[in-house]
Amino acid sequence: MKAAVFVVGFVALTGCNSGPFPPGAMVDGTWGGNNAGLMADDTSAHVHIGCTYGAVHEPIVLDMDSRFDVAGEQNITAHPVDLGILHPARFVGSIDGRTMTLRVMLTDTAVTLGPVVLRFEKEPVMGPCPICWSKEKGR
Repeated sequence: MKAAVFVVGFVALTGCNSGPFPPGAMVDGTWGGNNAGLMADDTSAHVHIGCTYGAVHEPIVLDMDSRFDVAGEQNITAHPVDLGILHPARFVGSIDGRTMTLRVMLTDTAVTLGPVVLRFEKEPVMGPCPICWSKEKGR
């Protein structure tokens, strides 16, 4: 009976973050959601939330609770006319399995974007914002 309890407990503990990004892992790949997306590799990440865009200039690494908090910059005045103003920002989130919850908090204003929910290996479904098409397609 004790062995059965141990096995059930072990399965319950290991199943909490069943996915490609366990605690301590580096986040990479494409993460998509409704009107939001994150594309990351081992050196940086690019983020869209609505008609804004931003960047993280370092790898995103999960802590032991599968959370992250990294510095970057976000342009919240990218549409209808991109003024090129990049605000310092914190990109804060967590991953549970193949699902990321992300917030972008500008550090020089009180603006917070999100939280948004993104799924690993899912293309972002962006709204009618033309910057998303032109920036991503090199136009």
